[in-house]
Amino acid sequence: MKLLDLHINGFGKFHNKSMTFQDGLNVVYGKNEAGKSTLHTFIRGMLFGIEKSRGRASKNDLYSKYEPWEDSANYQGRLRFQSGGSIYRIERKFQKNNKEVHVINETLGKEISPDKSFYDQVLCGLTETAYTNTISIGQLKSATDGAMVSELKNYIANLNTSGSMALNITRAAAFLKKQRKDLENQIVPEAARNYTTLLGEIRSLEQEISSPEFANQLTACRAMQKDVTEQLARKREERETLIQKVAKGRQILSGNQFSGEDSIQAYRENAEKVYGEYKSAKAASENGSRRVLTVLSFLAAGISAAASACGFAGFLPETSIPSAQLALALAVPAPVFLLLGMLLIMRSKRYQKELELSTGLIREIFSRHLGDSSISDQAMEALGLRMDEFIRLNAALLKSEASMKEQQAEIEDLEKRSVSCTEEIEKQQRLQWELEKKLERLAFCRDQVTALQHVIDENDRLRDEITAIDLALETMTEVSTSIRASFGLLLNKTASDLIAGITGGIYSSMSVDENLNIFMNTRTKLVPIEQVSSGTMDQIYLALRMAVARLMQGENEPLPLIFDDSFVQYDDERLRTALRWISDSYDGQSIIFTCHRRELQILEDEKIPYHRIDM
Repeated sequence: MKLLDLHINGFGKFHNKSMTFQDGLNVVYGKNEAGKSTLHTFIRGMLFGIEKSRGRASKNDLYSKYEPWEDSANYQGRLRFQSGGSIYRIERKFQKNNKEVHVINETLGKEISPDKSFYDQVLCGLTETAYTNTISIGQLKSATDGAMVSELKNYIANLNTSGSMALNITRAAAFLKKQRKDLENQIVPEAARNYTTLLGEIRSLEQEISSPEFANQLTACRAMQKDVTEQLARKREERETLIQKVAKGRQILSGNQFSGEDSIQAYRENAEKVYGEYKSAKAASENGSRRVLTVLSFLAAGISAAASACGFAGFLPETSIPSAQLALALAVPAPVFLLLGMLLIMRSKRYQKELELSTGLIREIFSRHLGDSSISDQAMEALGLRMDEFIRLNAALLKSEASMKEQQAEIEDLEKRSVSCTEEIEKQQRLQWELEKKLERLAFCRDQVTALQHVIDENDRLRDEITAIDLALETMTEVSTSIRASFGLLLNKTASDLIAGITGGIYSSMSVDENLNIFMNTRTKLVPIEQVSSGTMDQIYLALRMAVARLMQGENEPLPLIFDDSFVQYDDERLRTALRWISDSYDGQSIIFTCHRRELQILEDEKIPYHRIDM
């Protein structure tokens, strides 16, 4: 694979930026903050994409870090490269809501699918982890990440067993473990116990359902409630009718100003008294002797007064009594008779007034109760009969009110019976509801028992499959153990071939264990890499990366090596050795990003051909 050129529409600080690469060694020179790491990340992003993190991590993730400073909607670019004799162009958008990727085979003039098989072909099967741990070396990142260990183990295991990466033992083991876990997740461990529990519950439910408590008495209770309701309605109707009659009778008595039998009797006695007073006053008013006596009294008074006047005038005959004395004697009775007459007149007026008063009262009584104000003994008898009717009406009302109380007691009793019927119906409904629920539960339990029987059978089948997977995993473990014993052989051989050239002969052999712990071989002992200088350490890690890259690329077309200020800890001599080694030993394309001129100066001094790209 060889990078040809790239164009950045928008990525970090770059906007509408283009760059072209050539075969062999390319040096991208620029001062600090010129954007070399941005270009490095852009190449990686074009090959593998850039995902936006979630939550708090999204604030400082790679996506946010390289989002365009201007026009964030134009977060995209293209990369052209040559692989397998064809020229490809990748066009990729990085927006979180638009991640379109197009791959065009310019040689054939058609668009192809950007699937895994395409990237495995052009990247020699490297994942992003393997890419960043081998051929892509960032600033101060010459060491490999821990994630590379598992990939390298898997690669070497595959290479030792099949000679290619087509067979992936680690993935096969992982697949079988996943299958085993999936099968275990499918097993219902509680199936047998639930089966037994449900059988016991079914027997218990069948016993409860057969209990007399659940005998259906709802129809009888509803019939009883209907009968009580009809009686209650009838009694209430009768009582309401009686209430209306009593109210009407009380209204009649009240309209006649009667509150009971005592008031009627008192009214009768008062009427009889008024009628007696009327008759007495009438008899006294109609007494003729009193009128005659009154006339005679006034007549006597007049005669007496006239005789007395004649005596004084001398018109009386001569007697032995002198005329003056006689006249005086005759004048004495006149005032007496006059006073008597006046008294008789006053009594007559009093009798007349009493008659008028008693007449008015008795006429009012007769008019109110008989509708006729005529006064007679027959009217008085009729009034007595009318009072008897009121007395009988009052007696009837008292009887009706007593009957109303009895009816109220009967109604209250019926209401209690109605409430009792309602409660009994609710109880029966509740029992029937419980019965229905028990029947539903019984049906459910029976269905569950049937289903659990199938589950138990399926559990047995799954356990048989798990046993088979366990046997396969055991076999693969034995194979993996034998592979692990030869794990470092291939890596150690390849790395040792490279270390002499990178270190300029200072070290010629190294050992790498299965955890990628590195030791330098000397004549006396194995020296841990932590005990060498930082510059030598960087050289050793570079050799290890190159060894891993060669192993993982195999016989495929080499991928471009990318160095992003990876030599800052190298002194001039180490740098000269490394640049000479890269130029002489690596057949593929190399790209060095640097902010130092010494790389350029050394390349010029050593007459190493390179293509310079200024930022």
